[in-house]
Amino acid sequence: MQYGTLNRRALLIRSTATAIAAAIGSMVPTRFAFAAWNKAAFEAKTMADAYKGLGAAQAAESGDIQILASDIAENGAVVPLQAVSKIPGTTQISFLVEKNPNMLAALFDIGPDLLPDVTTRIKMGQTSNIIVLVKAGDKYFTATKEIKVTLGGCGG
Repeated sequence: MQYGTLNRRALLIRSTATAIAAAIGSMVPTRFAFAAWNKAAFEAKTMADAYKGLGAAQAAESGDIQILASDIAENGAVVPLQAVSKIPGTTQISFLVEKNPNMLAALFDIGPDLLPDVTTRIKMGQTSNIIVLVKAGDKYFTATKEIKVTLGGCGG
């Protein structure tokens, strides 16, 4: 490859190609970013409304869901969580916090070629139960773990 000065024509061609790629790249994420937004579930103020927004009215407790998190969170502004589902056909994993102003903290869609293992960080206002809701096929399953918060993270 030869490095040197660009002539005017080469500079215009490269600039145009870069501008077109940037324009196409900026349109693609916008179109897909809101495709899975579930406004009703994320704005739910009660657990029943969150379950209703997710379509999970008949969720059953399952031992095949593992929640990996500390029992005590020193700072509620950053609470690391991990959920692993051993339920075949898992397509979605959600984190709900019982005592947060908005119950649904995170929702992840799991593709068919991905392992149902999700790690995230959430905010918690106070000590509360964390509920992991897993969707497998048309059924929903839950697991619960209490996390004690020593310093609230939801504006408190």
